[in-house]
Amino acid sequence: MQIAIDGPASSGKSTVAKIVATQLGFVYVDTGAMYRATTVLANRLGLDYGDEAGLMAKLVDAQIEFQPDQAGQKVFLNGEDVTLTIRTPEITNNVSQVAALAAVRTEMVKRQRQIADQGQVVMDGRDIGTTVLPDAAVKIFMVASAKERAQRRYAENITKGIDTPLATLQAEIELRDQKDSTRAVSPLRKAADAVEIDTTKLTIEQVVAEILAITKQKMPN
Repeated sequence: MQIAIDGPASSGKSTVAKIVATQLGFVYVDTGAMYRATTVLANRLGLDYGDEAGLMAKLVDAQIEFQPDQAGQKVFLNGEDVTLTIRTPEITNNVSQVAALAAVRTEMVKRQRQIADQGQVVMDGRDIGTTVLPDAAVKIFMVASAKERAQRRYAENITKGIDTPLATLQAEIELRDQKDSTRAVSPLRKAADAVEIDTTKLTIEQVVAEILAITKQKMPN
């Protein structure tokens, strides 16, 4: 069984997806972290974030791995722990450009489908229900106001020692929404058969409960 959770930046996808996966005993796949790790790779190589050929020359052999951790999940790029690095402003503000590269998306979609083929998954991202797992039994599209998402990102950043002004974060989120929804390859959009959940005024627990209820209706007896 596959559960696809899509939505814009900081709509709560990853937090909710991790909990849903844990409660169902499914594998959680953070596709956004894969694109962020790819952005770190470009940064490490000193490449322009739009250098598709240069990046692909290294990406095809690059290892992006996830490992369980008490705090949730660690992300490794070629053996290096980049869990915190992928959340820094430099990576956050440039991942949309890297994720818009057609060859990069093709490579990531291939890897994501390989993971999904291995068992039951909860996968979150921007194009899971529309491109990566179009036949997923459950498709969720999470939204929230830009103001609320900025406040969530600000609170998360503070815990990691990143002190970016709230107004700056909201402007960055709105710009990323624009980039993600207008890119030529796999733009952010709601799948026709996805259930939309506005999380602006909902708690994490309420969103999880709603997704679990939807999932249980779809599960075989």
